[in-house]
Amino acid sequence: MDTAAAIAARLLDGDVSLWPSPNVADTRLGWLRSAETLASEADDLKAWAEGFERSHVVLLGMGGSSLGPEVLRAATGSLSLTVLDTTEPTTVARHTENLDDAMIIVSSKSGGTLEIQTLLARCWEVQPDPSRYVAITDPGTGLDRLATERGFARIFRNDANIGGRYSVLSYFGVVPAALLGYDLGALLDGARNVDTVAAVTAGIEMGEAALNGQDKATIRVPDAFAEFGLWVEQLVAESLGKRGKGVVPVPTTDAEKGPDRHPMTVELSQPVQLGEAFFWWELATAAAGHVLDVDPFDEPNVAESKANTQKVLDNLPPPEVDTADPDFVIAWLRGQVQPGDYVSLQAYGPYGDAFGLEQTRHQVRDALGGMAVTAGYGPRFLHSTGQLHKGGPNTAVAVQIVPRSPRPTLAIPGFAYDFGTLIDAQAIGDHDSLVQHGRRVLRVTADDFAEIN
Repeated sequence: MDTAAAIAARLLDGDVSLWPSPNVADTRLGWLRSAETLASEADDLKAWAEGFERSHVVLLGMGGSSLGPEVLRAATGSLSLTVLDTTEPTTVARHTENLDDAMIIVSSKSGGTLEIQTLLARCWEVQPDPSRYVAITDPGTGLDRLATERGFARIFRNDANIGGRYSVLSYFGVVPAALLGYDLGALLDGARNVDTVAAVTAGIEMGEAALNGQDKATIRVPDAFAEFGLWVEQLVAESLGKRGKGVVPVPTTDAEKGPDRHPMTVELSQPVQLGEAFFWWELATAAAGHVLDVDPFDEPNVAESKANTQKVLDNLPPPEVDTADPDFVIAWLRGQVQPGDYVSLQAYGPYGDAFGLEQTRHQVRDALGGMAVTAGYGPRFLHSTGQLHKGGPNTAVAVQIVPRSPRPTLAIPGFAYDFGTLIDAQAIGDHDSLVQHGRRVLRVTADDFAEIN
């Protein structure tokens, strides 16, 4: 294999032969230059953000268009921006009931993501003033056309050669950063001054560790930057989990050890350092794809759950799916897991600390003797780690958690179903996809994670 310096040089030159052929890299490497490109627009973006009248910003996004902005928001502790990336009716209602003085950013690379379409339909019913809307999308998408027809205040047309999970240093992340008051010049300079060889070296080590049985990348992040782990998890899982291979990212704020773990540490002390951290991890992940001989820019299995969801929605009411009680989870897992496996907790409920997802992850991890356990909210993870669950190695043991109580009804204007029905269909669709891939999966009903034991 080439040295890390040689691989870094080839990567920065856009050498698509780094990854197995055929690949989609020739239409996905715009992220390598996005920080440099947008640096020339930093002052204009700052002036625009400061001149836009609003009391609050609500960003409608999913996957790559939402997790980066959420990291940027959480690092500052700002409450001026809400990232809405769920179809769960309680959460949707809470963040859209009053949009009188809000600015709504509709963010979607493809411009046709179902979640974004339904969230926009809801917001437009509550606030139909186009001067309150901004779109971020690729040129010529359905969202681009809709925003033009409705007269949105501004449309940011992104470089189409950037995939969603690599888009945080493009308009998809930089526009929210401007609205959050970041020093864009410093943020982007951090990315432009990354030690590329060091990043590629770390990626090579991550890939080689996976090939040698240490495929659980335990990524320790500082407490103050816990949400950065969500972004890294998406990037690594979706980029590398395919062809039966993969790296299982386990973001954590404390130490986790095990024979199948490859420990990694994120060094962050100030929000402005996120620019450097974002680009460093993008380079490392692309390099790991080279080692694993996978294309880090495609997502061949993501569409499966979408298709299964649509089947459910086309044949309403949703079918009944067997469920278990939450007090059966640990016993079931102990009977299923083998060395080298990992547990994936998949929660289709409202966001928030009251649901206790991270605490439950720790509980399950400890009950299983320190086994790698990941946790995520649906439908968010369907656009990220879901690729690993279906396309990676058959070491995932999934626990799908849905509410026991009936979901509240929240209509979606122009659609034949409501948000409660939609998220139920998404859970069923993903359950079907996991089963089709021979994954071990248990579906349980619980209104509180504390019930799981």
